[in-house]
Amino acid sequence: MTVLSPTTTAPEAGAEPLLCLRAFSKAFAGFKALDGVDFTLRRGEIHALLGENGAGKSTLIKTMTGVVARDSGTMTLDGQEIAPRSAEDATRIGIATVYQEVNLAPNLTVAENLFLGRQPTRFGLVRGGEMRRRARAVLAGFDLDIDVAAPLERYSVAVQHIVAIARAVDQSARVLILDEPTASLDAHEVGTLFAAMRRLAARGIGIVFVTHFLDQVYAVCDHITVLRNGCLAGSAPVADMPRRDLVRTMLGRELSEATSVRPPRQTADGPALAVFRGFGKAGEIAPFDLELHAGEVVGLAGLLGSGRTETARLVFGAERADSGTATVDGHGVSLSGPQDAVALGFGYCPEERKTEGIVPELSVRENIVLALQAKRGVLKPLSRREQDEIARHFIRLLDIRPPDPERPVGLLSGGNQQKALLARWLATKPRLLVLDEPTRGIDVGAHAEIIQLIRQLCAEGMALLVVSSELEEIVTYADTVIVLRDRAHVARLDGAEISEAAILAAIADDVPATV
Repeated sequence: MTVLSPTTTAPEAGAEPLLCLRAFSKAFAGFKALDGVDFTLRRGEIHALLGENGAGKSTLIKTMTGVVARDSGTMTLDGQEIAPRSAEDATRIGIATVYQEVNLAPNLTVAENLFLGRQPTRFGLVRGGEMRRRARAVLAGFDLDIDVAAPLERYSVAVQHIVAIARAVDQSARVLILDEPTASLDAHEVGTLFAAMRRLAARGIGIVFVTHFLDQVYAVCDHITVLRNGCLAGSAPVADMPRRDLVRTMLGRELSEATSVRPPRQTADGPALAVFRGFGKAGEIAPFDLELHAGEVVGLAGLLGSGRTETARLVFGAERADSGTATVDGHGVSLSGPQDAVALGFGYCPEERKTEGIVPELSVRENIVLALQAKRGVLKPLSRREQDEIARHFIRLLDIRPPDPERPVGLLSGGNQQKALLARWLATKPRLLVLDEPTRGIDVGAHAEIIQLIRQLCAEGMALLVVSSELEEIVTYADTVIVLRDRAHVARLDGAEISEAAILAAIADDVPATV
């Protein structure tokens, strides 16, 4: 992602509170998603709301907009206490939200989208000319001159976002919440969106900006609030929270305190199993170079949204690269889809195991043999005896509990579901295994077992590419760590260079890029 120049967004912002949340709390089935969070948005301010996965950002947005009822706390808008009961109620009050996926009708015209549900009419008929005139006037306030009679789908995602924002503002929004609006935009489109945000701030509208791109925070925001584990971790003007302090606040540790170091193995002298050169996909991850050797673990570290998962999916062919080359055993290969990766001996355990990994309705046995059967093809079905033998072998090997191959995998604990997913790929005898957050959301015992399994697979000669947000964990098994920031590979650490402090410094941009 291109680094954007810092810009002062609203010099007068900060004087007058617009939206105030006090002691916001919300629990789901006993789990506290928000715990006494305070949040203040000032008139004419662009306010970054940051935090890692599970920090509570989404819950805070849902509670402040009435999508989810808060358990306790108060909220005021312009000094008046409010309690919206739905997103529509929040919009009526003056709080509008625009999400990453624009919730408009692409087949309708720009004008129709702007005034959907509130078209100007006369004698029951829509006044098309008047609607288009009003649409042009509204968009002129965003310095956007487009054909409002054209279908919305004709325009870029950035323009669609601006149309969605314009619609929200035209409905008398005083508070605008932008949830990951730049996730799929290129640098030019980001600049277009930021220009629109600055114009709104200059008009006194308060903007809550949720993003994972730290460069963008320092380019466009006035204030930063960080959530961690459902609590308020810190809040300060951008000028008072340098990047190093921001990363520390998000991850909950001081850079100087992160001293965990593992003396890794020596890098293998033999040729690489897989080599990627200039591999990337526009809007997803900047072109990168990556080598994977048998018997080594390469870790991918970075904040949520930094490009870790995008790298893993490209390597496995779950996303198709639009630049660069890939070679396996010195021969050029095509990774146009997962089937190509599986044929090459690759395996992949995704981060979202419940939605992208396991098939909850199928048994443990059926889940374990799924990838092996796909690799063999429909003309070489596994017999029931073979399936039973494979399932029993991996249930014993990985200590999957309960040890019932016919139990629906959806009824297992998170840790045992993860083991079943690992078993699925181990059954294919992969040469390269890609693991995306293999220990997330599992209990301590299963966590330790999976770490031990990673070490064991490495010792047996398998190549592993592991995505992990647990820095203390990744330094214990990685031979090389690639650090990512803003969807680009920015640093590489090898051997004795690997430590929590070094990884955090690279994430915080405290060291020069070495990739």
